Amino acid sequence: MADAPVQDGLKDVKHIIAVASGKGGVGKSTTAVNLALALAADGSRVGIVDADIYGPSLPMMLGVAEGTRPDVVDEQYFVPVEAHGIKSMSMGYLVTEQTPMVWRGPMASGALLQILTQTQWGELDYMVVDMPPGTGDIQLTLAQKAQLAGAVIVTTPQDIALLDARKAIEMFNKVNIPVLGLVENMAVHLCRQCGHEEHIFGEGGGQLVASEYGTEVLGSLPLSLDIREQTDAGTPSVIADPEGVAAQYYQKIATQVMTRLAATPSTSGPEIIIE
Repeated sequence: MADAPVQDGLKDVKHIIAVASGKGGVGKSTTAVNLALALAADGSRVGIVDADIYGPSLPMMLGVAEGTRPDVVDEQYFVPVEAHGIKSMSMGYLVTEQTPMVWRGPMASGALLQILTQTQWGELDYMVVDMPPGTGDIQLTLAQKAQLAGAVIVTTPQDIALLDARKAIEMFNKVNIPVLGLVENMAVHLCRQCGHEEHIFGEGGGQLVASEYGTEVLGSLPLSLDIREQTDAGTPSVIADPEGVAAQYYQKIATQVMTRLAATPSTSGPEIIIE
């Protein structure tokens, strides 16, 4: 019975997609935001949740003015903040940038549940959840309480990132959530002066991991100054330059995610097994 209010709060959301990584610094949030915007550009109704309670970055990435707070209805429900045509909710809207979230795991998990269930999302085709890095309390809470349609794993080609990407895949496998595929960030550096390509963090690692787990690489993105600058400025690549190379990468990823979801049978919910 404890799960019922959570599912009721998300009952008009067709597909919930977790964007996750085994470690930080691989471009997970950038991928999540651009994926959400690419899905919306296709005409879908999209929401995005910043599940990184300790380090929320969504307001900055969406260009939402500092100090913006969500409206409250009936002293109980948040109204999601709209930006670039998508609905968003983040702990970053509820605290200042200087406020550290010095919370233990259960408190952070409780905050995530409130953001999910006490927000008036309305009807959405897709909800993208920007997960915190790792495989801890928040990830398990989301797996238990929300009916995830699938997960996208973000990694870089370097060995240590791929090691952690495997752990993220294993976690979703344990809780019976389909892994839709991998996104390989910073796969190649393109020199602006001469056009020389260099695989700074290694080559082919994402494809190797995808093959090991019977999934696929949804997209492989270059190490790009434009992607970083556009996201930091609050106008992610899909918005800043819709016809640009980076935006086309994200559009391709979004198309593949939609295709994979359409081909993935729905599950009755994950069973959490502790071994």
